[in-house]
Amino acid sequence: MTDSSDAAATTDGGRDEGGRHDGDDGRDGDDGHDGGGGRVRVIGAPTDYGQDRRGVDMGPSAIRYGGLSSALEDAGIDCVDAGDLPVPRAEERDPDYRMPAEGNAKFLREIEAVTDRLADEVADAIAAGDRPLVLGGDHSIAIGSLRGSARDADVGAVWFDAHGDYNTPTTSPSGNVHGMPLAAALGYAEWAGVDWANADGLREENVVYVGLRSLDSAERDAIRDSEMTAYTMSDIDERGITEVVEAALGVAADGVDGVHVSLDLDWLDPSIAPGVGTAVRGGVTYREAHYAMERVADADVLRSMELVEVNPVLDQHNETAELATELAASAFGKRIL
Repeated sequence: MTDSSDAAATTDGGRDEGGRHDGDDGRDGDDGHDGGGGRVRVIGAPTDYGQDRRGVDMGPSAIRYGGLSSALEDAGIDCVDAGDLPVPRAEERDPDYRMPAEGNAKFLREIEAVTDRLADEVADAIAAGDRPLVLGGDHSIAIGSLRGSARDADVGAVWFDAHGDYNTPTTSPSGNVHGMPLAAALGYAEWAGVDWANADGLREENVVYVGLRSLDSAERDAIRDSEMTAYTMSDIDERGITEVVEAALGVAADGVDGVHVSLDLDWLDPSIAPGVGTAVRGGVTYREAHYAMERVADADVLRSMELVEVNPVLDQHNETAELATELAASAFGKRIL
């Protein structure tokens, strides 16, 4: 993998989150992909255990209120809503009830319980021939989404996010698990051998970041030393969204059964997506985001997806939630013509 500088990515900013590796261009994946087609099954995961900003647990309701079902149905996409997972309020729980042997990771007991339930829901949806769309909630829910999608299958992942989410309890300044889901799913460092968190069918070489721009220094080194591929906002500026997303999908889909797409709404510029907890200026535009999701649909490899970090308390007129519904419709196949 080739290392390069990144003028647009900042260190020690964001949510305890790099570096980058260049992936091969193209989208030549395995012909045996399980992506594409099938009904969309919506699963709500209303959690805010993974971060300190209250309100993100209302994300699933805000996205539904923003017109998710009608956006999918208007695009000719069959969908069913499985409702929300039962999640106790964070205010009623002790974040330090169970701590890791080293470092700090808050609400581990609660996040494990949500992860187990969500992994089963996602795996059951796929087994039934549906494509799960998980609504967060903070980004810690991705541990469950990935575990479920990778159950009895090899999967890749494209991570549309401003942040790396590759911290561990000993590198995280805050202990917030929404900055750790990829490290947890891949079993990196202290997350190795944590059965409830590890997604056995997910490999580093099939994980691709798109749009990184806010990274912690320890995380930067870890990503550079990994087999993951990372495209920063500088890459999008230099190469364009088309080339970057097609290359990312090619790497993620290579030799796997399907691809999980994780879309953190802070990937977009806060001028169009203000309702997020860890906003970072310099994100993708409205059209770049839609085009990226349209390329996801065109690739016909989508196995599962999640929308995370929508916080209606911080939003303006539900603008971010409504944008999330539009992007989900594009990812599952909505077109202008």
